[in-house]
Amino acid sequence: MRILIVGGGQVAALVARRLSHEGNEIVVVEQDPARCAELEERLDARIVQGNANRVGALRAAGLRTAEMLIAVTDSDQVNLLACLIAQAESSGTVKVARVRTHEVDAWREVCRRAGLHIDLIIHPESETVSRILPVLRIPGVSDIIDFAGGQVKLFGMNIEAGSWTAGKTMEELDRAGPPRHSLIAMVFRGPQVIIPHGGDTLEAGDHVYVVSRAADLERTLGFMGVAVQTSLERVFVVGGKQIGIQVALELEAQGVSVKLFEQNRERCERIAQLLRRAVIVHGDGTDEAMLREAHIEDVDAFLSLTGDDEDNIIACLLARRLGAKKVVALVNRLNYLPMAQRLGINTTVSPRVATVDRILRFVRKGRVQSVTTFRQEEAEAIELLASARSRYVGRKLREVRLPRGCLVGSIVRPSGEALVPRGDAQIEAGDRVIFFALTSAVPKLESLFLAEPSKVAE
Repeated sequence: MRILIVGGGQVAALVARRLSHEGNEIVVVEQDPARCAELEERLDARIVQGNANRVGALRAAGLRTAEMLIAVTDSDQVNLLACLIAQAESSGTVKVARVRTHEVDAWREVCRRAGLHIDLIIHPESETVSRILPVLRIPGVSDIIDFAGGQVKLFGMNIEAGSWTAGKTMEELDRAGPPRHSLIAMVFRGPQVIIPHGGDTLEAGDHVYVVSRAADLERTLGFMGVAVQTSLERVFVVGGKQIGIQVALELEAQGVSVKLFEQNRERCERIAQLLRRAVIVHGDGTDEAMLREAHIEDVDAFLSLTGDDEDNIIACLLARRLGAKKVVALVNRLNYLPMAQRLGINTTVSPRVATVDRILRFVRKGRVQSVTTFRQEEAEAIELLASARSRYVGRKLREVRLPRGCLVGSIVRPSGEALVPRGDAQIEAGDRVIFFALTSAVPKLESLFLAEPSKVAE
């Protein structure tokens, strides 16, 4: 596919790198000459220096022959204008735009009424909030990800020094009697990513991902030593920008007591008009004295959602030391994500990662049902739809030769039956199959799984 990416920021670079690795022809339009030079060195893509809100620049980048346009500049207006130009210049081009304004729903309606058809409008803040809310009641879990419409769950957690699982091999853990439909799917150990097998051992400090049927989630959490809070009563939110406000609104609707800290007085006054029951504090939510005065030792969850990654990480470390049961840090810089986990911040969220995942899921639509990227693109969960002609259909898993660095985490039948399979299980036509894989192995996995047997040599 020939894909034109408008904007050369971090999201654009991540998407371009992933899509070019999968055999797509990528062109990136970026205005800044220095950034263009950097992208030239890093990407297997054509880089065009130009202003994305100018028709001539998009024409020079090959807009009229592009099959898809992905607009991810830092400006909502430029992204929408690029889609408008694409519609006028090449009506068959599929259009994707990132829109970050809180008025995103109003803009969707305006585009519809104006006849501007944008196939996918991504709102990173909403995507991020949807990743925060499910984990607030589970202090020991970093994230919970749904597959197959929520029938399969994947949760991440740290292996602490005192955990009974530390030092155990996969075989020993299996003999300890976990829920049948559960499996440790990935292990992150420092810079290393492990797709584990029987002889691999869990170590203190590992960050692991465990897959389970939804019906077995609580039992699987219990097996791994993770407690679930019966209620969520008090939450502190630091940062009164869009994500912080949206989280507070959602928690208010659930009857949770929310205290939101914001340093800008004028913004505090505007937030107070949006939130009905939350307490708005004009002050520094990273200040120890202020947090003690607010009785942070009793708080169920502490969310630092400011625009400063360093402040968010430091605030969460402080809140955890002061007794917060759960801490969540907003981190935009991807190279900070592993560091935050090693420091003991279980849950980090990144609007950039959420945006990349949403774009990849859309681009690969069809027999690719969902895509989730982990940490600095080292690993991926990918949900594929098995056709009757797939070379993996009708064979026991122990007979299937998966690419190195891949495993089958779950199978969901067309009937709705979900299972975490073992070697005797078979993939059937129409199944949703959830794989966990090193990112480097994904293109080969897709080509093998989706290709017809006659087209792939055994």
